[in-house]
Amino acid sequence: MFAYRSILHEQARPAVIRESRRAPWLAVSVVCFGAFMGQLDASIVTITFPAMERDFSVPVAAVQWVSLIYLLGLVAMLAPAGRLGDAVGRKLVYTYGFVIFTVASAACGLAPSLGALVALRLIQAIGAAMLQANSVALVTTSAPKARMRFALGVQAGAQAVGLAVGPTLGGLLTATVGWRAVFWVNVPVGIVAVIAGRYLLPRTRQFSRPKKFDWPGTLLLMTWTSALLLVLSAVSGLSLPAWLAVLLAALAVAGAAAFIWREASTRHPLIPVWLLRSRPLALALAGAACGYLTLFGPLVLIPQVLTSGLGSAARTGLLLSALPLGFGLAALFGDLVLPRAWGDRRRGVVGALLVCAVMCTAIVVPVTQVTVVPLLALAGLGLGIFVPANNTVIMRSASDSSASLVGGLVSMARGIGTTLGISLMALALHLGTQSSQAGNHGYAAHHGYAGVEQARPAFIVLAVVAVTAAAIALAGQSRRADNKQAGARAERPREADPSGADR
Repeated sequence: MFAYRSILHEQARPAVIRESRRAPWLAVSVVCFGAFMGQLDASIVTITFPAMERDFSVPVAAVQWVSLIYLLGLVAMLAPAGRLGDAVGRKLVYTYGFVIFTVASAACGLAPSLGALVALRLIQAIGAAMLQANSVALVTTSAPKARMRFALGVQAGAQAVGLAVGPTLGGLLTATVGWRAVFWVNVPVGIVAVIAGRYLLPRTRQFSRPKKFDWPGTLLLMTWTSALLLVLSAVSGLSLPAWLAVLLAALAVAGAAAFIWREASTRHPLIPVWLLRSRPLALALAGAACGYLTLFGPLVLIPQVLTSGLGSAARTGLLLSALPLGFGLAALFGDLVLPRAWGDRRRGVVGALLVCAVMCTAIVVPVTQVTVVPLLALAGLGLGIFVPANNTVIMRSASDSSASLVGGLVSMARGIGTTLGISLMALALHLGTQSSQAGNHGYAAHHGYAGVEQARPAFIVLAVVAVTAAAIALAGQSRRADNKQAGARAERPREADPSGADR
C-alpha cells in the first residue's frame, strides 16, 4: 500500500475478498480493531495516574491532562478527518490514522517527561480522530442496509470490549511492567489492523468535492473548549489563581460565541450548519453526547465512591468492567431479544429510561462492592440498547457521500460527552464533598462507601442526562419528513467516483 505509486490512493481489495459473501463483515471486523483500540485507550490511561504522579513528581491536576488533551484533540480533529475521508477516501484516511496512532503510542511509552507525554498524546489523538471519523461511515457503507443496525451494534460491542478490558489490563500492566506498557499494548494491534485494512477494507465509492478547510474554526473550537475544561477543573478543586479562572471563563464564553458566529457565516464551516438544520439529526447528535456522558461518567465516579479499601487497581477495573460488558451484550444481542416491531425511537426510549432507573436507584441505595456490579451491568444494558439505535437514526439521515462527515459528527458528540462525563463527575463529587464535610461519615467508614450525600449530586446529574436522552429519543423521529429533508441536504456535496466503484 505504501509504494510510491500508491501512497496517496486507495488500493482495491483482492478479487477473492471483494467477491466473497463475507466481504462486508470482513470490513466491519477491521473497523472493530479501531473501535476496540480507541475505547481501550480512553479507559486504560486513567488507571495509571497514581504511577505517573510518582514518576513525574506532579499532582493529579497535572496528570489528568494526559487524558484531557487526548479528548480535546479528538473533538477538534474529528470533523476535519471526516471531511478529508469524504474527499480523498475513507480507507486511505482510516489506514493512515492507524499508522499515526500506532507510532504515537510507541512514542508515548518512551516519553521522558510529562510535557512530552502530553504533546505525544495530542499526536495520538490526531490518529485516533482519523480512525473514529471514518469508522462509522466504513461500517454503514460496507454492511447491507437491512443489517445496518446490527453492524453498528457489532462496532459498539467492540468499543464495549475495549472499555471493559481497559481498566483491568491497565491495572495489571501498571502493577507488573509499569505504566508505560499501557501505551505499548497498542502497537501489535495497530500493526495487524494496518495490514488487515489494506486487504479487507473497500475503496470509497462516492466522494465529496474537496473544499477549503475551516482552520480558524478548528482553532476557536480548541480554544474555548480548553478554557471551559480548565474552568471546570478550577471549580472542581484545581488550584488556579482567581483572576486566571475569571479570565478563562471569559475566554470560554467569548470563544464559544466567536465559534458559533464563524460557523454560521463562513462558506466552508468546520461543522456543517445545513446538516444540523435537520431536527432529527441535531437531536440524535445531542442524544449521542448524552449517551457517552452516562457511559463514561460512572467509570470516573465509581472508583471515587468506593474507598481505597477496595484493593488493587486490577480489582477496581474488574468491578468497573460490568458496565461495558453489559453495554456490549445489549449492543450485540439486542436485536435477538427485543421485539422486531420496535423501531429505533422505542429502543432508545427504553434504553435511556433503564439507565435513568439505575441512576435514581444509586441516589438512595449505597453503592458497595455487592451492589456495584448489578447496577453497572443494568446501566450498561440500557446504554447498549440506546446507543446503536441512536447512531442508526443519525447515519440513516446521511447519504453515502457524506457518511464520513456525519460519522465525524457522531464521534465529535461522543468526545464531547466523554469529556463532560469526566469533568462533571469531578465537579459533582467536589460539590458533594463540600456539602457533606460536616456530616456523619461513620456509615461510609464502616461500609466502604463515600456517603450518599457526597455522591448524590453526581448520580442526580447522570439521572437527569439519562432522562434527557430518553426525551431526545422520543422526539427525534416525530416527523418522518425531517428524515427525508436531512437525506436531501446530505446529497448536496455528492459526486460520483469517476474511477469506478469497488465493492
